[in-house]
Amino acid sequence: MTRDARSGLPSDKPQGSAPPSPPGWRRWLLPVGLLISLGLLFAFPVRPPSATSLTYSQFLHQVDRGAVKSVTISANGEAAGSFTNGSGFTTAIPLALAGPPLLSDLAAHHVQVAAAPPTASLGAEVLGGFLSFLPFLALFAVFAYSGRRAGVGMLGGLPGVGKARARVFDAQRPTTTFADVAGYDGAKAEIAEVVDFLRAPERFRRAGAVVPRGVLMVGPPGTGKTLLARAVAGEAGVPFISATGSSFVEMFVGVGAARVRDLFQEARRRAPAIIFVDEVDAIGQRRSGAGVAVGNDEREQTLNQMLAEMDGFDPAQGVVVLAATNRPEVLDPALLRPGRFDRQVTVPLPNQAERAAILAVHCRGKHLEPDVDLGAVARATPGFSGAELANLVNEAAIAAVRRGSDRLSAADFSYARDRIMLGRREDSNLLLPSERKAVAVHESGHAIVAACCPFADPVERVTILPAGQALGVTFQLPVAERHLYPLSYLLDSLAVRLGGRAAEVEVLGEASTGAVNDLSTATDLALRMVREYGLSSSVGPVSYPLGGPMYLKGGQEVTSRPFAEATQQRIDEEVARLLRDAEQRATEVVRSHRAALESLVAELLEHETVPGEVVYRLVGRDQPGHEQRQEAKARRFGERSQAVGAAAPVAPAAPAPPAPPAPSPPGTPGGRLGPTALGTGGAEPSPGGGAGR
Repeated sequence: MTRDARSGLPSDKPQGSAPPSPPGWRRWLLPVGLLISLGLLFAFPVRPPSATSLTYSQFLHQVDRGAVKSVTISANGEAAGSFTNGSGFTTAIPLALAGPPLLSDLAAHHVQVAAAPPTASLGAEVLGGFLSFLPFLALFAVFAYSGRRAGVGMLGGLPGVGKARARVFDAQRPTTTFADVAGYDGAKAEIAEVVDFLRAPERFRRAGAVVPRGVLMVGPPGTGKTLLARAVAGEAGVPFISATGSSFVEMFVGVGAARVRDLFQEARRRAPAIIFVDEVDAIGQRRSGAGVAVGNDEREQTLNQMLAEMDGFDPAQGVVVLAATNRPEVLDPALLRPGRFDRQVTVPLPNQAERAAILAVHCRGKHLEPDVDLGAVARATPGFSGAELANLVNEAAIAAVRRGSDRLSAADFSYARDRIMLGRREDSNLLLPSERKAVAVHESGHAIVAACCPFADPVERVTILPAGQALGVTFQLPVAERHLYPLSYLLDSLAVRLGGRAAEVEVLGEASTGAVNDLSTATDLALRMVREYGLSSSVGPVSYPLGGPMYLKGGQEVTSRPFAEATQQRIDEEVARLLRDAEQRATEVVRSHRAALESLVAELLEHETVPGEVVYRLVGRDQPGHEQRQEAKARRFGERSQAVGAAAPVAPAAPAPPAPPAPSPPGTPGGRLGPTALGTGGAEPSPGGGAGR
């Protein structure tokens, strides 16, 4: 149905004739009236009434007659006074004659003489009069301007308040492209598809495809969401408008909505175009529900305007919105529905193959020693994000400069990893001899139990050199990234966490505060096994997950307990049972390998750092994955010896074949399987590390 005269439908707005515009001469009434008033004011100066104008001779004659009562003489010779009969007069006294003889003559005839200050010139008087009228003119101008802007709205009168603070990349775009983003082939394919649609929409229209209104990129911090957006800006053949969520939020209600309107108006003028909103959770948080008395009107109005612009009564055509956030759980459901953000692209932590590719990108232009294996560095950094890998390469370069070299070695990467995960390396001489031995016993317990548990991750190395808050470190690195964590692996992990405390009790006869972090991480893992993973026969196959941020670390439980007190008691009993069983198992391993434990303690006290091969040799076992690593190392050195000379810069190793991304291991934030560390803090124990830091 069309809306015309024959349809019978009334039009949205009545079509009335516009009022005639006022004549042009009206605008000149005010300035002409002001000029006439000023002219009349200064053209006819005010004079005293009934004043007689006298010549200088007539003035002297009246003085001699005694008819002058008083006279006021100005600096420029003008004089005014009064007669004895009360009438006034004015005269002009020559400056050459206005001297002591005249004053003596006036005094002899008892004339009262006064001096007047110099009068201002005509220009000064005009300027003074204009300045006196200036406040009234300014007030009138403000009222006139406010009246004209009344139809625009209150915020329209404040310049720049309703303008969107966004950067437009049209002719000059960022140099970042998809080639600079290593890994994430699936995410790049989905985002590149949007760019292709805007470049060649007829290809998709022939198949009836419609461009997605919005693409939301979610993932942990530092995984490259903003980098992907910069690559889109570099690859796109359409204008790219970038803004941040915080730039829409202001103190005044309505400013954010005005800026959203201005942002989409700018995009419509340049359509087809792409809008990128970083940290969209700043304006897209869930709105207040029923029964909530307090709400943020400014944030909700901004969100409502965003919803209306993306898919409202008059949606923006030819405009695609890209957004990034690491808090998708707080976004409003109306923002996430199809028609607004049609796609959600997850940008997870990189897997081992993607970490190797990211390291290769960040090592461009850097000289690497022949012993550097980026694949080994990628295997040693599980759970690292792209930003942390960039920081790792930078810390390795700084370490190389400190030792006086411009080539990065494997030791530099190892130092950089320890610096990021633990902190700055300290001197072991800072410890007392008894503390140093206790640290060696504790770390030896971790290493021996890990080497004897068949499902535990292999031991890479053990050190008693303090770093950060850890006085000792036992590094465990998986042979390959895990995707599932069976019960056997979790039980071995609990035993490894409690191996240090078991060794202290067995060798030293008592435990210390150094195991505080081991106990904390072991308790957290056991609690998740019982409460969340359903791995307890006593509690049963139930799950009560903890509420908290999806991608941000350190989230606390935000929901009430969904079970009764009796269930909580069973959970506590089952957690305590798992920890006691793990401690008993670790104690049995330490007792059965007491000789290997004491030998490892002696090695640590002598060398301070012991590789994993020594640990497995002492317990009489083969190191898992050792043969594969040796073959890869030999193959890598053979390829490099054929490809490059001794003086040429060494190219980074080729990344490993792609592997599916690994989930975060249970009980460890971000999927990082890190060191087991011992730490004490004097009167108050400071947190050390735990297996799976």
